[in-house]
Amino acid sequence: MVLLRVSLVCLVATAIKAVPNANIKRQVTQLRSSYDFIIAGGGTSGLTVADRLTEAFPDKTVLVVEYGEIEYAPGVFDPPSTVWGGVGGFASFFTLPTLPNPEVNNRTGLVLAGQIVGGSSAVNGQFFDRGSRFDHDAWHELATAGDPSEEKWDWNGIFPYFKKSVTFTPPPASAVQEHGYTWDISAYGGTTPIYSSFPPFQWGDHQLLRDAWKELGVNDPVECNGGDKDGLCWIPVSSHPVTFRRSHSGLGHYAAVNTTRSNYDLVVKHQVVRVIYPNNNPKNGPPLVEVKSLIDGQLSNITSTGEVILSAGALHTPTILQRSGIGPDNFLNSADIPIIKSLPGVGSNFQDHSGPEVAWNYTTPLNVYPLPSEMSNPSFVTSATSSFNSIPATGPYTLSMSNSAIFLSLPSTTPNYHLIANKILSQLFSPETFLPSSLHSFPAIIQGYKHQLSVLASLYSNPHLPTLEVPFATGTSARAINLHPLSRGTVRLNLTNHLSLPVLDYRVGSNPVDFDVYIAHLEYVRKLINTTTLQALGAVEIAPGVERTDLKEAVKDSLIFSFMHPCCTAAMMPERFGGVVGTDLKVHGVEGVRVVDISVLPILPSSHTSATAYAIGEKAADIIIKEWRGGKGRGKGKGKGKGKSRRM
Repeated sequence: MVLLRVSLVCLVATAIKAVPNANIKRQVTQLRSSYDFIIAGGGTSGLTVADRLTEAFPDKTVLVVEYGEIEYAPGVFDPPSTVWGGVGGFASFFTLPTLPNPEVNNRTGLVLAGQIVGGSSAVNGQFFDRGSRFDHDAWHELATAGDPSEEKWDWNGIFPYFKKSVTFTPPPASAVQEHGYTWDISAYGGTTPIYSSFPPFQWGDHQLLRDAWKELGVNDPVECNGGDKDGLCWIPVSSHPVTFRRSHSGLGHYAAVNTTRSNYDLVVKHQVVRVIYPNNNPKNGPPLVEVKSLIDGQLSNITSTGEVILSAGALHTPTILQRSGIGPDNFLNSADIPIIKSLPGVGSNFQDHSGPEVAWNYTTPLNVYPLPSEMSNPSFVTSATSSFNSIPATGPYTLSMSNSAIFLSLPSTTPNYHLIANKILSQLFSPETFLPSSLHSFPAIIQGYKHQLSVLASLYSNPHLPTLEVPFATGTSARAINLHPLSRGTVRLNLTNHLSLPVLDYRVGSNPVDFDVYIAHLEYVRKLINTTTLQALGAVEIAPGVERTDLKEAVKDSLIFSFMHPCCTAAMMPERFGGVVGTDLKVHGVEGVRVVDISVLPILPSSHTSATAYAIGEKAADIIIKEWRGGKGRGKGKGKGKGKSRRM
């Protein structure tokens, strides 16, 4: 075991040192004259695909174009940070403000997304869970709408890729004995250098909160990553099992493999502007890829002889398509962009997890150790830092944000769940009422949303499908996260500057049933305070407060718009239902372009989105490899010629 751990540490150290090498490009003049595959975005899904394609096709060339830079990506709670739960030593990220939200007192929010090789897997909270089997079965239902499909995105179709995408290491016996960790190894089985593990540390009051949830009757399953997700879950974190440094795609799918792949190029500090079809003919693909250097502002075209894969995430993939003339025609006209293909779903169907807060105080001091307040003690921090730098790492810096949460269905949280489901069904008569007015002229969008509402009404009635998540590790507050929102927003180009950050309109609460769900969840979570476990410590509710009777206004006051899980802006649904890609991930009506990232989800899963992004990348790679090996792929060039790409 000691030799194994040392070898794993050496592997990670070698991978980190391997990052700055000759394959990294910073100028278009360093690139080949053409590439078989061009991937827009070196994030979670994009680098997964690049790794698999360069491995499967050593005679084909792959270029990844990344906005950010190669840099070290610390964990969400690493030294020298001394504030657990605050913003730690993040790597570079985009900070995107939201438009004022009229349904929530015109409040605004912020969304973060990775601006680094590794994407959001390099800046997220490291919570590495998967959705319920019912989420994925619903995904496939929405993706096909009854049409035959060779590619299956239901639970049975994606579970093998969840397993393939990560290497899970069980915790040592000492951690199991101390914390009570449980897992089912059959839910795992990958050998890729993307790691997940259980931390060896928990805060002193963690077990107190687990006991309180159990007192409320919350189920305590052995494993929640195997498709059945109902109860009090132990969740792995995306950390190396020995060093407990962050594991992300920039390490596992680039640094760990690129030194042996002469066909794998990465150009950093370049923005993908758009794809360009010769003669504006969307059937004349694959298109050129226009990029802008963030170093000198130079625009250049790069040639793909095979296909272009957009993997810039839910916030940037739709804006690449919109700049390319692919999107809602009324918006493209307002942006003075020639229409290549009218696809109103591009940048529509925008969703994220959101939820209000419940908070309390204790009137009796907690007699547990340690608590996050110890981080104000310099000697404690010194000891914690030393423990983190040991092999294997131990102590509070191994924890990340959390690896525990409850996941409960709506029937488990309120007896009125059927009333909520019936309200959703009543909206099927006029679904456009709850969509942005700019989409009312698109029957396909309305039909697609109607189909979503029908599916979501069924999910809300399912006693085994979680609609509520409450993650926790310590403290005196709890966020009641709504896992399946009904409201739909938009992501649009900034009309003043098409290359600047996109405009995010969350429209939180624009479907009023979301407030019914928020309130039901909030009322359930408040029960935690009244358990004998917490009352033994004199727990007193301070938010929303027992005296507060207007819970809808309380929700508006404390609602977090985004738990950093934006999705669904290039949804996998038929075009007649407002979809953007098919089950093969190809963009409807244009040649040579696929989307491979979290934007292809039609609805949010009952999980954080990192593990799903990896699984999408793995499954997408298999789809592409199968197609090209079967002779269906377009383009026969090997992309090995040297020379400058065309400049504009």
